[in-house]
Amino acid sequence: MSHHRALAAVFAAHGAVAGSLATRLPWIQEHQHLGPATLGLVLLCPSIGAFFGMPPASRLAYRLGGRAATRLLLALWCSMLALPALAPAPAFLFPIFLLYGVLSGMCDVVMNAHAVLLERHLGRPIISGLHGMWCVGSLAAGGLGALAAQAGIDARLHLGVTALGLLALGGWLGRGLLPDSGTRAGQPAPRRFVLPSRAIAAIGVVGFCGTFAEGASANWAAVYVTKVTHASPGVAAATFTIFMLCMAGTRLARDRILRLAGPVVTVRTGGILAAAGGALVVVGRVPWLCVIGFALLGLGVAVIVPLVFAAAGNAGPTPGEGVAGVATITYLSGLIAPAVTGWVAGGLSYPAAFAMITGVAVLLALLAPVLRPRPAAAALRGEARV
Repeated sequence: MSHHRALAAVFAAHGAVAGSLATRLPWIQEHQHLGPATLGLVLLCPSIGAFFGMPPASRLAYRLGGRAATRLLLALWCSMLALPALAPAPAFLFPIFLLYGVLSGMCDVVMNAHAVLLERHLGRPIISGLHGMWCVGSLAAGGLGALAAQAGIDARLHLGVTALGLLALGGWLGRGLLPDSGTRAGQPAPRRFVLPSRAIAAIGVVGFCGTFAEGASANWAAVYVTKVTHASPGVAAATFTIFMLCMAGTRLARDRILRLAGPVVTVRTGGILAAAGGALVVVGRVPWLCVIGFALLGLGVAVIVPLVFAAAGNAGPTPGEGVAGVATITYLSGLIAPAVTGWVAGGLSYPAAFAMITGVAVLLALLAPVLRPRPAAAALRGEARV
């Protein structure tokens, strides 16, 4: 198995963990007798855990090596999949989901840092396609989870078997990752803590905007078409699914487009598409117009996070340090986006909330030049091809 295929499969396995757990949250809520407010607090824990877990991830990758750190953290996160369903009482869910978030964020950082180094090694963009494989893994696992839930299979059995399968698969796939000798040469040790540089902070703002539009759309798409257009539950579910499919398809195809257009044009085009989709959602008052609008939003924002991670990995003192810096910012955006959207929708209206998201997409298009490749990064990629 090539290094690229091995890393793509690792991204898919990472997505499969998230997709599997998402489908069994209703079972966990019912089994633990959780109210909506309590479940909301529980689901806040992964983002908080990831926020604190990301900064030290680059040092772990440096000490163990990128391949070893990726394999270790993926194995630990796969193992976590079974624990929420096995919690003996609701109080145990809070530390479980907090640790789940810590491991998710750390694994996210080391995977993406490894992807940046593999891009340099191969001399071509691959990171958007890797994030597309994450979406594929999440959708596939989510589909299997939905079938398991429909069949009445106990979530403890479903998630336990899935965790074992992904644990074994991840261990096998990790052997094909790029050896550490190909990733650590000439890399300085990451610092324990440092504020992001101006370049990383600027890239982080782009990531913040992209993640905000993505998180708000994913969390509120089904609710929006239900409340504003009075769509049926089936249409509401289809709206979310179409949004995610557009995200996955775009990420899988965008590496080819990126080779031709470059990151600035790609992000600017994505911002324009997302703004057009957001505007259509705002003015549309019938389900099919909103579905098209959310599809355009999915197409537009899909590539932002992968390109932000790639740009930050090349702009930072080390790939892990750069990725960790912007990942912390993007996770903060993902943490607040659904809540801010809900506050605006409740205080004003649902269309007003998505008018705000449309403005964020316009800002995304304006900030695209921030992702212009730095000369140092280009030189490093040239060295990798020699």
